[in-house]
Amino acid sequence: MRVKIVGLHAPHAPRLRTLLGEGHEVEALAAFPPTGEIRADAVITNSLSTDEAARLHCRLLQVPGAGTEQVAMQALPGTTTVCNVHGHEVPIAEFTLHAMLEHALQLWSYPARLDAEAFAGCYAARPQHDEAQGKTVAILGFGHIGQEIARRARAFDMHVIAVTRGGRQGAAELAHEFVAVTALDAVLPRVDTLVVCCPLDDGTRGLIGARQLELLGPKALLVNVARAEVIDEQALYEALRDKRLGRAALDVWYRYPKPGQPPVAPSRWPLHELPNVRATPHISAITPGLLDRRYRFMADNLGRLQAGQPLHNVVFQSPVTRRENPDRRPA
Repeated sequence: MRVKIVGLHAPHAPRLRTLLGEGHEVEALAAFPPTGEIRADAVITNSLSTDEAARLHCRLLQVPGAGTEQVAMQALPGTTTVCNVHGHEVPIAEFTLHAMLEHALQLWSYPARLDAEAFAGCYAARPQHDEAQGKTVAILGFGHIGQEIARRARAFDMHVIAVTRGGRQGAAELAHEFVAVTALDAVLPRVDTLVVCCPLDDGTRGLIGARQLELLGPKALLVNVARAEVIDEQALYEALRDKRLGRAALDVWYRYPKPGQPPVAPSRWPLHELPNVRATPHISAITPGLLDRRYRFMADNLGRLQAGQPLHNVVFQSPVTRRENPDRRPA
């Protein structure tokens, strides 16, 4: 079986070869060729333009992450199935809890070095910090990530509000309240932390704007581990700059560096310079455990493809593929 692994994940080709074993050809490419057909049994990439999709001939497009918004689905040939992979929910949930605890403990207010000179002053005027217990956290998007965050927040005796598209009631052990996204504005004034972990699509792009940030207020924390564009870029900067929003932990950005192009700041606005912003370079999920889980999953899916078995995590099938493979469903 021929597999192409393209882009940021190309350096992990040796890991995939080891997992697949003999009889598989794994080719690592920094980028797709600018012209000509792209042929393989399977392609692993998290970005595919309309032009590249039109030149693609493969049975499986395996996205090495959860987000598929950078893949031109509708331009894919009729014989291609698209699958994604999770496994990132645990480290992202831990990152989010760290952000919430840091906000409560206000660790930034203490001296970086507790030497003799600093100790005398700060001990006499020790600032009070807050507690996580009893605080209210709204989790926008309650899939794999949102539920793992909820489990950990509940362990700290926090009040959890799950915000979903339809507000359908879920497991009581995960959240105290389930509300529809249409009720978000009514919920925000009583929220201490808003965690954004929903997919980016036409319905969520710009969902959090100036009004929603105003409703959160000057003591609230905003954590974004989803996609930057869920939050209006200028409104976010202005709310934080003017301290109408308390703090933000931002791990996802509006602009990313690209090979062969000049360096870019993560936002058109200097968010990273604000003292009430914790800016991290999209690292919340990146752990050795994540890579191990994801590559084992993808190797298993490639084995299923070769054996003609139903694939896991199917997120897109063309009508042609569905007719030819009626038993191939998400697992």
